[in-house]
Amino acid sequence: MEVQLDLLRRVRTGLEEAIFCEGKSPDQINGICETANSSGYRLLLTRLTSEKFSSLSEAARTLIDYDVVSNTAILGEKTLSPAAHVAVVSGGTSDVPVCKEVVRTLNYHGFGCDEFYDLGVTGLWRLMDRLPDLRKYKVIIAAAGMEAALPTVLGGLIKAPVIALPTSIGYGVAQGGKVALQSCLASCSGSLLTVNIDNGFGAACAAIKILQISEPQNNPSQ
Repeated sequence: MEVQLDLLRRVRTGLEEAIFCEGKSPDQINGICETANSSGYRLLLTRLTSEKFSSLSEAARTLIDYDVVSNTAILGEKTLSPAAHVAVVSGGTSDVPVCKEVVRTLNYHGFGCDEFYDLGVTGLWRLMDRLPDLRKYKVIIAAAGMEAALPTVLGGLIKAPVIALPTSIGYGVAQGGKVALQSCLASCSGSLLTVNIDNGFGAACAAIKILQISEPQNNPSQ
């Protein structure tokens, strides 16, 4: 199978191509990993389920660092900055898999981050207790399902850009994250940046671009 990787994407956009594994066969993923490895290129693979990972060739499984929580894999070494300018915040522990996709994407591109989980607004004291810590970061990524109130609340309390990451967590009328997405889009905070449902990869990429512009001299991906 012929594979055409977008090797100049980082030059054009500041971000490397990610391999979206949903819809790709194990044979296709094997070929992509083999092509990248033989050419000395790194890869970030997203939406790689544990079942599909198990179906990969032994050679491919040996090449990649797989994380079952985020369904991501990394081929090649990570060069991680010791500085953590991004806070990844979740409303509940059910949002953690999506948050871990954020973390792995940031780390792949060389950006450190800190994680703050289970700060949902139904127990508002949990969030208020962590506000002094959260105010130290340059970018906040807030993941929440249900009605996704957390990003709006953070947008009203913190100066840093807040990226809303609606998740598909919720009962019935939550409609697999559609209510959370609409809530974030209709936020009254006035400055909320919103990505698609469960799009941890996209939230991380938005944060990276903000940091690349605000502190280009400290950009670990260059």
